[in-house]
Amino acid sequence: MAERVNGVDAARGLAVLGMVLTHVAVAAAGTVPFTVAAGRSAILFGVLAGVSLALATGGPDARVTPRARGRIAVRSALLFALGLGLAAVSTGPMVILCTYALLFVLALPALRWRPRSLLLTALAWAVVAPAASFLLRSTFPSDTAGGSVSPGDLTSWGAAGDAAVRLLLTGAYPVLTWVPFVLAGLAIGRLDLRSAAVRIRVAVAGLGAAVAGYGGSRLALDVLGGRAAIRAALAPIAAQTGVPVDQLTAVLEQGALGTTGTITPAFLLVATPHSGTTFEILGSAGVAAMIIAGACALPSRVLVPLSAVGRLAASVYVLHIVAIALLDGLAPGWNGRPSTGFVATVVFAAVILVAALLWRHRRGPVEWVLHTLPEAVVRPRRAAVTA
Repeated sequence: MAERVNGVDAARGLAVLGMVLTHVAVAAAGTVPFTVAAGRSAILFGVLAGVSLALATGGPDARVTPRARGRIAVRSALLFALGLGLAAVSTGPMVILCTYALLFVLALPALRWRPRSLLLTALAWAVVAPAASFLLRSTFPSDTAGGSVSPGDLTSWGAAGDAAVRLLLTGAYPVLTWVPFVLAGLAIGRLDLRSAAVRIRVAVAGLGAAVAGYGGSRLALDVLGGRAAIRAALAPIAAQTGVPVDQLTAVLEQGALGTTGTITPAFLLVATPHSGTTFEILGSAGVAAMIIAGACALPSRVLVPLSAVGRLAASVYVLHIVAIALLDGLAPGWNGRPSTGFVATVVFAAVILVAALLWRHRRGPVEWVLHTLPEAVVRPRRAAVTA
């Protein structure tokens, strides 16, 4: 199983480094590296959440015990608390950990499902959830998007209710449209990725999903009239604001804030980063599946740098959010230009890689807490002693 774990760790390391890029090189939005990482790195992280759940409960053997469920529940509570704390510190990046924690809990009933059932449910969810999200958000008095949950949301019942809506429906990582990623990851984690035939099937399925997602969106927009419908819906806003329609549509193509707008159902045809549409879910999940299969096919020695980062993914994620906040306080605008943003990204990545390689034989500090506390809280039952 060593090759498989190293491959999953390497994919997780790549996901974390991609998220670092999108958080540090914010001024480089629209450039090729940013466009490749935007959205897809976070979704790879989400798919790997499901893979991690599968590996923690026996992988292909699916040893799902009450104690394992209890450990996952405690770990989810810790992640949620950590997410709240990071959101209070963060000076820009939207923190994913509260969504991550809730997805772990929601996946508990599915831990015993077979890969086929998991994939079919993920596909059905990917088709239905974006439309349901659009209809629900269309009833809101204002079309808001983005944001995460923070400690300030716990100061009153009203604030807590708004936070719950943000977490489930309107935030940067809405649980409603992120469930398919964890289910797909669970399905992948229940397969024997030591088998070359299995890895090929996963990669081919991922390629099919990516083509269906990104290719289907392009067909719907450019051939079936979706882009024209979006332009028509944005025309009144362009006339009111004086911003050309082409510029408005160009901004939309660069990415969203977790959901699409509700001005027109044609928004559901896009596949832009963080849009939460069926096309984005299929496309990005397909890319994630191909990355995981490819990483598991490579020799362990090739993966050492990335797998070292992947084993410390939680610590790296937390520390890079804190580092960005400290730099914002010391030197506001430090990553305000694309060139300096990429230089900063290279520095961040180099520090992360070197530190991870030096630390690779030990658990990271956050990983230690997430492992030790659930083990301490959910202890195995002692066998009865008879005389």
